[in-house]
Amino acid sequence: MRPPNDRKWIEAVINHREMAVPYNFMFSPVSLQIAEQRYGSPIADAINLPIRMTSPKSIKPLYADPSIFGPEAIDEYGVKWSTNKIDRGAPIGPVLKEPSLAGYRFPDPGLPYRFEDIGLWCEKQKEHYRIIWVGDLWERATFMRGMENLLIDTVYNPEFVIELLSGITDYILQTMEILFERFEFEAIALSDDYGTQKGMLISPDAWRKFIKPFLWKIYSYAQKNNKKIFQHSCGNIIPVIPDLIELGLDILHPIQPEAMDIFYLKKEFGMDLCFCGGIRTQDLLVSGTPQQVRDEVKKLKDIMGKNGGYILEPGITIQSDVPAENLFAMIDEAMNL
Repeated sequence: MRPPNDRKWIEAVINHREMAVPYNFMFSPVSLQIAEQRYGSPIADAINLPIRMTSPKSIKPLYADPSIFGPEAIDEYGVKWSTNKIDRGAPIGPVLKEPSLAGYRFPDPGLPYRFEDIGLWCEKQKEHYRIIWVGDLWERATFMRGMENLLIDTVYNPEFVIELLSGITDYILQTMEILFERFEFEAIALSDDYGTQKGMLISPDAWRKFIKPFLWKIYSYAQKNNKKIFQHSCGNIIPVIPDLIELGLDILHPIQPEAMDIFYLKKEFGMDLCFCGGIRTQDLLVSGTPQQVRDEVKKLKDIMGKNGGYILEPGITIQSDVPAENLFAMIDEAMNL
């Protein structure tokens, strides 16, 4: 049975009270169109998502339509992206071609256009659990410098890496300051990928040297303002989960089951974290049957939802390769409380 108040529902789950398992879905453009044809628009209202998410505006939205932006779009940081109608595209070459910030100017986090719709959104979504994405840290650095270059820099130019991450952190903190001063909402979200399917992109020790101190600044500022923290990281990041718990993380997303044993995560860390994600996207949603999808959703509810601390969601944004019947099976079973 669905609790009467979405905010209290999510808060109870984060606090490890056992109850109906809430659900959340993020859609790529193609999957969103398919879902809205079946359920209606806007999809969040049509399928009664208890969690609502937004972010400050960007001059290059996450999904930049090439019919509007052309084949390429440039974001606030000066990073050039390819565009397409299926996904977010990819960075095209680094904006920082050398390990130096000389001559580079970080964008202004206080530009009015970034926040012009957030007040109305917060008011409209006040019956739900509101999460605002505040940016990305390590991942943003890889966009600006290039993944290979940045990994080399951690060895040969560590001072530059720290300077770069510091500048990005300042941008995030100033964004948070504006959000906290002006708007009412429940949590912040940070998007950062630390892992591959086999292990971490950098060693745990390097993660603790370069990333953890800046996460502490972001997390502690959120905590001082009574905001919960939602952290996205794809891949296998088991070695640093205790560090994230130490920093005060509330919700870890999207716990990719292809990269980590999510039932081990529940057993080992389930009383310290709320997990969000866990539905297999690389085989089950793409090539499984609708009944197999339903069975997996039921299994995750039963095992991951025990003693609270779990929000059902796929292990990645729903992509265009998910057949409509599997998409519908997942949503329908998720809504079957």
